[in-house]
Amino acid sequence: MYDSWGARSVWAAASAGVLAAALSVAACSAGGGAERGDKGDAPRLTITQQPKGADPFWVNPDGNAARQVAAYEKDGDRSAAEQIRKMAEQPTAEWIGPENPEREARGFTEAAERSDRRALLVLYDIPHRDCGQYSSGGAADGDAYRAWVDAVARGIGDRAATVIVEPDAVLHLVDGCTPDRFREERYFLLKSAVTRLKSLKNTKVYLDAGNAGWGRPDQIDEPLRRAGIDRADGFAVNVANFYSTHDSITYGKQLSAKVGGKHFVIDTSRNGNGPYTGGDPAERWCNPPGRALGDTPTTSTADPLVDAYLWVKRPGESDGTCKGGPKAGDWWASYALRLAKASR
Repeated sequence: MYDSWGARSVWAAASAGVLAAALSVAACSAGGGAERGDKGDAPRLTITQQPKGADPFWVNPDGNAARQVAAYEKDGDRSAAEQIRKMAEQPTAEWIGPENPEREARGFTEAAERSDRRALLVLYDIPHRDCGQYSSGGAADGDAYRAWVDAVARGIGDRAATVIVEPDAVLHLVDGCTPDRFREERYFLLKSAVTRLKSLKNTKVYLDAGNAGWGRPDQIDEPLRRAGIDRADGFAVNVANFYSTHDSITYGKQLSAKVGGKHFVIDTSRNGNGPYTGGDPAERWCNPPGRALGDTPTTSTADPLVDAYLWVKRPGESDGTCKGGPKAGDWWASYALRLAKASR
């Protein structure tokens, strides 16, 4: 269901070297670039960090949204540029790609450290991921996955990072999507990933736990325990989905009560108008029309159990080749603009 990587911080001379390394990695692994003017050489613009007290996560100055702002400004479309700036100036997660996990993790965390911020990363490479949907794939086998996770951990090192572990991986163990022959291996791999990441000095780990619309908390609490929730800082809800912050808090609190009072984070990137209720129910999650940006990322939330509102799914990047969209993870400028215009 998910596939996305790219990035953004203050562009300053003191951090230019590290940022250049991080952003060159991001450019190689991004699903698609912003739409630009002549020859793709849109001018660079200044994207600044959010105040650290309420939003400690790194803003990458060269992600797809920032590039789109620059492209619109170059073309003289100031109105569109200001709309997309709503995305460009908020921290969004970096989805670590399959090819250079250590280099990417190191680049993003070093760039974040230079800006005195925390990197927000997503692991999404579990074998047999997404059950043949738009983001199917993942590591070839368990050994390859463990090596990939270990490379990510080496790249993070002692730098500050918050990691969302494997969107959908536990959910697909519950809904029957993952074949029985892979179930035990997946539990082992998830627990191993959580354990490896929590061995790092300054890394917080949140295991994905579905969303408010998929089912009941008592269907996923035991699978979360088997996947290592006791070793994690908590769990994540609503990743790449559209359920309201209110409904996500309700779901998260009910689930927290079943897993030892664990805290949780909520993906609010596109939940400003709640979930889509039209069209094919099986694909309401995929590039739905009429959606809007949600609560901006912050650690100052409405509930003590909610550690943060985060933009885990990168708004403006496609869910997949449905409703006229490009492949999963590619930047889709017209959809991004609709999201921004619909937001408050």
